[in-house]
Amino acid sequence: MALQSLLQPFSPSNITAVASSNSLISSLNATTNWKERMWYTATSLLLAGSIALQSVFAHPGSYTLNQREAAVLKRSVDSFITTESPIALSRILCNIGSDGACVPGAKTGIVIAGPGKANPDYFYTWTRDAALTFKALVDTFITNYSASLQSEITAYITAQAALQTVGNPSGGLSSGGLGEPKFNADGSAFTGSWGRPQRDGPALRATALITYAKWLVSNGYSSTATSLVWPVIQNDLSYVAQYWNNTGFDLWEEVSGSSFFTIAAQHRALVEGSALAKQLGKSCTYCDSQAPQVLCFLQSFWGPSQGYILANINVGGRSAKDANTLLGSIHIFDPAAGCDASTFQPCSDRALANHKVVIDSFRSVYSLNSGIAEGVAVSVGRYPEDSYYGGNPWYLNTLAAAEQLYDALYTWNRQKSITITAVSLPFFRDFSSSAAVGTYASSSSTYTTLYNAIKVYADGYVNVVATYAQKNGSLSEQFSKSNGQPLSAYDLTWSYAAFLTAAARRAGKVPYSWGEPAANNVPCACVPSSAIGTYSAAPTSAFPASQTPASSPASLPTPTSTSATICPSPTTIPVTFKVLATTTYGQTIKLVGSVAALGNWAPANAITLSAAQYTASNPLWFGTVGLPAGTRVEYKYINVAADGSVTWEGGANRVYTVPASGTGGTDKGEIACSGFLKGFAKP
Repeated sequence: MALQSLLQPFSPSNITAVASSNSLISSLNATTNWKERMWYTATSLLLAGSIALQSVFAHPGSYTLNQREAAVLKRSVDSFITTESPIALSRILCNIGSDGACVPGAKTGIVIAGPGKANPDYFYTWTRDAALTFKALVDTFITNYSASLQSEITAYITAQAALQTVGNPSGGLSSGGLGEPKFNADGSAFTGSWGRPQRDGPALRATALITYAKWLVSNGYSSTATSLVWPVIQNDLSYVAQYWNNTGFDLWEEVSGSSFFTIAAQHRALVEGSALAKQLGKSCTYCDSQAPQVLCFLQSFWGPSQGYILANINVGGRSAKDANTLLGSIHIFDPAAGCDASTFQPCSDRALANHKVVIDSFRSVYSLNSGIAEGVAVSVGRYPEDSYYGGNPWYLNTLAAAEQLYDALYTWNRQKSITITAVSLPFFRDFSSSAAVGTYASSSSTYTTLYNAIKVYADGYVNVVATYAQKNGSLSEQFSKSNGQPLSAYDLTWSYAAFLTAAARRAGKVPYSWGEPAANNVPCACVPSSAIGTYSAAPTSAFPASQTPASSPASLPTPTSTSATICPSPTTIPVTFKVLATTTYGQTIKLVGSVAALGNWAPANAITLSAAQYTASNPLWFGTVGLPAGTRVEYKYINVAADGSVTWEGGANRVYTVPASGTGGTDKGEIACSGFLKGFAKP
């Protein structure tokens, strides 16, 4: 890690105030502050011009008049990316234990969200952040082999294998514990109050590890993928298949419900996981049964009357305009796909319409964005109602706005056409007021005008990040909506990972296909089901040495399209269990019963119920589980204490007969919510 020794951790004391004006144009005139930026003098000349340039590009026929300005903007962004890329990589590595100089005390392979321990304290490892970071690192490794980076990847996999077995407030390995959002830096459980569970982590981790496993298979190391990587992936896929239809906290850890980002990530993981299983001579039947239904549910997030993706459903109090949807779209980008709306591909009409609505929602809430016209890049936050640290732009969300556009440009270039629908027309009208519904071949002037204008637009977002990056290349979590000064956690690992992926897409470097072309048909009927997979502690053995690229890597299977709509006949029926049970902190109500889906009476395999709607006056615990259609089941509730001790519900076993079709629930018949639990006793 030679680069780490060259860069010291960034700290709040290093922060140099940036220009306090409300626009990039006025900030250019603040020459003293410009000396504090990391840009070269030649490239900094464009920052004011880029705003005017993009504004001109928002009108038809402007491209031929501004080729020089466009070239200058491109060189400016090129320069920033060239400078920032090695810094971003080194900062990521600096935040990984135990070699990372920025995070002393962190366990080997553990990714720390940020080195700061106060205001705010981010010295923890989040499953989500770590997975997204290593997805970026694995993609970087595949593009440019590095033995040292490979060591980081294998250390991460080993660390995750151990982390999966750590009991935590969300449960154990097979009882919901994989949904625990964060752990201490030493790999121990974080037991404080938090928004849990968060169900995106296992899916994202599976995707990161699947990507490395694909590389192993392609280069002749299938045995390593099978013995050391697949066991970790299998646990995560089992969790996704079992819990995807349960609510949880969103990626911002603030609201409990159903999140677009989470569901999109889960669909990808199940599809890609099943394909890998086949490559390894295994199967993932629970992936195959659930993936179509996850995709079916994903359609619920499109708001046809609103014209954008609803970031969270089953929650209230927000407009549902949220950068969660931008992040979701870029995560499920498949370079082999077209502009498919069902999977919300970045160039789909839904994703583009959503891009405009989400971006425009920030134009009036940040002083930095004041007066900047639609169709011109601005600073992007989480959601317009945000109040965390006052509600500010985030580096990673501003980069996500750019990355989605780079993804779209890649696909348009590959398919040699741009299609405008009534849904996406408002987006394209920002770049050509005469844009109309239709498909435009790459040989047409309309295609050329739109393609080049949107490329400039995408670069504008990177330009924003460059403007508010510090002179040493540090990227914090946020920057002030008023003056661009860095805020919240400094040296945020996720910010650097977001930079790497955006820069890669801009360069035309794309990840492996995850199989979207064969998995984009929506079932004709949605069934909120679940399936029980296989859980077992993954090995933590050392990886074999010298697994270098093969001279002629084998090609990965090409996804094949399906032409028929999938209408599966469910063999399981989703049954929702609800019970009122007053508990104290650290106690969890779980469900256990006479069939495998309910743990076969084994408390270790019991289903963890959610307390997301729990109140003192209505102490509701609930959960949905797929049960064999038409089956008579017996079950009980158990109270599991923080120390793992189990208290059984007293009285006779409860009995329920699962319907042959549709959905079921214990609040709809003879065993409706029965009041407060009393007198626990083993059956």
